[in-house]
Amino acid sequence: RNHQQQQQSEEASPQEQQKAPPVVGGFHGNKALGLKYEEIDCLINDEHTIKGRREGNEVFLAFSWVEKYFEVYGKVAQYDGYDRFEFSHSYSKVYAQRAPYHPDGVFMSFEGYNVEVRDRVKCISGVEGVPLSTQWGPQGYFYPIQIAQYGLSHYSKNLTEKPPHVEVYETAEEKDQNSHTADWTVPKGSSVTTVLDKSRFTNVKQFVVPENSKGASLQLGNTRDFIISFDLKLITNGSISVVLETTEKNQLFRVHYVSNTQLIAFKDRDIYYGIGPRTSWSTVTRDLVTDLRKGVGLSNTKAVKQTKIMPKRVVRLVVKGHGFIDNVTISATAHMAAFFAASDWLVRNQDEKGGWPIMVTRKLGEGFKSLDPGWYSAMAQGQAISTLVRAYLLTKDHTLLSAALRATAPYKLSSEQRGVKAVFMNKHDWYEEYPTSPSSFVLNGFMYSLIGLYDLKETAGEKLGKEAKLLYERGMESLKAMLPLYNTGSGTIYDLRNKLSSSPKVPLYSEMGKMTVRIRQQDDKKFNQEQEKFIEYLKDHCVYLKTLAGLL
Repeated sequence: RNHQQQQQSEEASPQEQQKAPPVVGGFHGNKALGLKYEEIDCLINDEHTIKGRREGNEVFLAFSWVEKYFEVYGKVAQYDGYDRFEFSHSYSKVYAQRAPYHPDGVFMSFEGYNVEVRDRVKCISGVEGVPLSTQWGPQGYFYPIQIAQYGLSHYSKNLTEKPPHVEVYETAEEKDQNSHTADWTVPKGSSVTTVLDKSRFTNVKQFVVPENSKGASLQLGNTRDFIISFDLKLITNGSISVVLETTEKNQLFRVHYVSNTQLIAFKDRDIYYGIGPRTSWSTVTRDLVTDLRKGVGLSNTKAVKQTKIMPKRVVRLVVKGHGFIDNVTISATAHMAAFFAASDWLVRNQDEKGGWPIMVTRKLGEGFKSLDPGWYSAMAQGQAISTLVRAYLLTKDHTLLSAALRATAPYKLSSEQRGVKAVFMNKHDWYEEYPTSPSSFVLNGFMYSLIGLYDLKETAGEKLGKEAKLLYERGMESLKAMLPLYNTGSGTIYDLRNKLSSSPKVPLYSEMGKMTVRIRQQDDKKFNQEQEKFIEYLKDHCVYLKTLAGLL
């Protein structure tokens, strides 16, 4: 978020430096040229001068300066072809509750999240199908919080968006098996044939194409949608490439999905993603917009370089090697494929202690010991549980519920025991987003950890969910007792490091400003009043706000 603010200020700076004429507007004959403004020097606190504009008795200051000085927010938005400027005291929003919260419903306001476009997401792994983070290291690592959010956002979008348009290009199921080969262009020395796959009880396309050839290609020509999906089984090394016409002077870029484990590479106009050996049938689903932009924006820093390039047309699909392909489609969205990629990753990568270790060093701030690779986060545990519970409710696969139940184990262990539990004033249990020493008591991560426990206790039933219920109730008691400590009188703070003789951290980004879902299983007027105070501070004061949840 700081990065975005910096970008905004950099974009605004040429306007600040521009030497405007002394008078703007007036009349030319009977034609109005606009309002009459004069340039005026504005002395700020007897310290420095900036340029303003005067219209009669009114003086106007550049919003790029107002935004930074008063820590407020604004943007030009367009509605029905008309521009308007939207101003707010916070970059966070308070979302009205859509409906009572349920563990199988929309997760918070995550239908508005788009995890994969974040500049701290290096790419979507071709092997794992989930985002790779560079938030704390340019080398990239799998961050369980980000992966769970990726899954939960797509799950929520699937519930709130209309079904996508899907175009089918290849199923190998035509009555005349030779009729569809006209869509394939096959070079000499190669073959694309229709064969019966007995394991799938269906026809598929077999391709035998030398890797050093130009490849056999299937014409697509889709200018509407950019999510491609296909079933694939490789016998030898091979690749599936997609040729895209782009907005970059209509140039053609090629995205190659290759049977190796290379993460991502970019050279000239070729982008490469390793998808693993794929020696048994699996479905490959890729967002071509994301894959193109992450490739072109590839950098060795923590952030993907900004680029405006977009695909205009999916031209063709090209196959090389020896393998089988089926069910080639292009669609507007594929939310459930992304959701299950996240839930599957969580099942595969849960360790024997029930956690998802974060394999990167985290330094929270001065006065706190660094968290060495392998630490757990209560926020990761909670959001992973929320993901697994939803996957279980869809599939009834008890492997998913079992993983969610095991994920409560770190809640019971202190940070010294490699868990996530802290205790405030020797009384209140707290589940740490960052299990630091000393404890930091981050508010938003704690509440996400509670929501995961809530989802689990509601889903697992009285017997299996007994432990989750106990942990949840102890956490709720702590939240109700400690919530006033985060109230500064003019807003909220992110954690309690100010109570630990360290400077308080105010929220720097808006992830949790959206967290206003109320789980209505308790009737607590005092707690409700604290939440309403927080919301009023957001509306009426210049505040940073990261957390606004009421678990009522």
